[in-house]
Amino acid sequence: MKNKILIICSSFLIATMLSCTDDFNEINTQPDALSTDDISAKFFVTNIQQKLLRPTLIPLWFGDVIQPDQFSGQTANGWAGSDWDGDLGWLYNSTYQDLGSWDWLAGYNSDLTSYMNNVKPGGTLEDEMYYALGLVMKGFYYQQYTEAFGMIPFTEASDPNITLPKYDDQLTIYKGIIADLDEAIAIIGSGTEAGSGFGILRENDVIFGGDMQKWKQLANSLKLRIALRAHDGVGEDFSATAATEAIASGVLADLDAMFEGYADETNIWGGSSSYGDVWHNFAGSQWKTTEALINILKTSDDPRLSKMTKPAVGGTMTITKPVAGQGVALIDTHVAYVKSMLDLSGLILDTDYTWVETATDLTITMPENTNFIGMPSRLSGKLKAYMPDYMFSDPADIITQKTNEGKPLFPTVLMTSADSHFMIAEAIVKGLATGDADTYYQLGLEKAMAIWDTAPTSEFSAVNMGSLAGSTDEEKLEKIATQRWLANYTNGYEGWSIVRDTGYPTACVITSDNNDIVSFGGENNGLQIQRLKYGTGTYSSNGANVNAAVSAQGADNMTTKLWFAK
Repeated sequence: MKNKILIICSSFLIATMLSCTDDFNEINTQPDALSTDDISAKFFVTNIQQKLLRPTLIPLWFGDVIQPDQFSGQTANGWAGSDWDGDLGWLYNSTYQDLGSWDWLAGYNSDLTSYMNNVKPGGTLEDEMYYALGLVMKGFYYQQYTEAFGMIPFTEASDPNITLPKYDDQLTIYKGIIADLDEAIAIIGSGTEAGSGFGILRENDVIFGGDMQKWKQLANSLKLRIALRAHDGVGEDFSATAATEAIASGVLADLDAMFEGYADETNIWGGSSSYGDVWHNFAGSQWKTTEALINILKTSDDPRLSKMTKPAVGGTMTITKPVAGQGVALIDTHVAYVKSMLDLSGLILDTDYTWVETATDLTITMPENTNFIGMPSRLSGKLKAYMPDYMFSDPADIITQKTNEGKPLFPTVLMTSADSHFMIAEAIVKGLATGDADTYYQLGLEKAMAIWDTAPTSEFSAVNMGSLAGSTDEEKLEKIATQRWLANYTNGYEGWSIVRDTGYPTACVITSDNNDIVSFGGENNGLQIQRLKYGTGTYSSNGANVNAAVSAQGADNMTTKLWFAK
């Protein structure tokens, strides 16, 4: 598959700052060496992009794969050769959350601040276009940060004179992001590139190759995303204006903004990686495509089904029923659940699979590499024996491909032109913009499917997913949210935000009191995960401010709803 996506991150070699010292004799100086006069802001751009968009293996594994990707409803823990069950991601674990999410997100601020201090007016490497680019990256950073934790340091986060920054509420943060984006948009204006001479950005910008008009479109797209996310929040008074301005100024619109020449390899120098490196480098981390995602694709005859995921390995699976312990009492419950799961996936008994049950065994036989079967989210480990991993579909090979093997890698998703068009449609339905919502919805579908080298088919349109025509406003919003969620496949943080914000897809809103089926216990009690907990270290380093945030926001647990989702 040709790697097409609007915004991607590839881990190019991070350019390092070169320096000279007065101690070198002239005779020992390389004639082609760079002097201090040649140091440019461009050498710092790749670093801040790479760290935000393609984190190291630990954030990808402990963060994305174990938690946000699962909370989004796009992936589920696999069980091959491991003791993984739903408890690993769905119940709080300080190690995973601290190393995977809090430490990464809270720690990124120092890199971004250093960059911004260098390129800001009066900075050592002052350049307003480089500064504008940084403002856009800052917006993406804080959007992800606040939507993971809620109240976080923002207004005081980068002040060198404040060592213990206060935690700001989401309304303040969203308004601040909008202000930063407006400043970036104004700075860029009609400008086309950052820097001059030796300092021209170009290839050091691994997202847009230095095209500042693309960055302007990206800023407007993010502005629209923030406006929609904040809409109807308590005290919100800016979403309509922000949405109108963003659309009028121009969001990401065309696939020609894609980075067409995505490298077949992602260099791990500097600790960067890809999804596939997590898949292969950590035993038992082979996650599955979810029941929600596969069934949505199947029921709508979506041509992306075979592009995004693979058929289950299948074959003959013989499950021995327990003869002692807790499992005996749960046999009927678990067997019934397995059967219902196969039925829900659309499989037909004696056509797509056979089912032979005796007093001691259950044998399921299905054709190999034929049926698409998604793993239910949040499965309890009690079901492991009844639902072997080879019963379920893996993600497509391009998603799980290792780096440095000369094969295509799926790029990291930040924002797509598909999402931009879907958001315009959503804004129109919500009365925040004018125009024909269906036109933008269909444009979004075309661009979303083009990412996977396909297009809407007549079968897809026949089930009424290809158009908003004839739908109620709520039905329109459900279709739009579902397609936005699909367009953000592999972008778990954004997919999770869409589910919490809209309530769609409904199959991803998980609540249960049956701990024989789903992971259940602790503070979550089978409820939908709404946020991550603050890092344990912040309580000792900035206790007064984090406690004030908890008092204002609600208990520091994973079920406290954030401002944008209330």
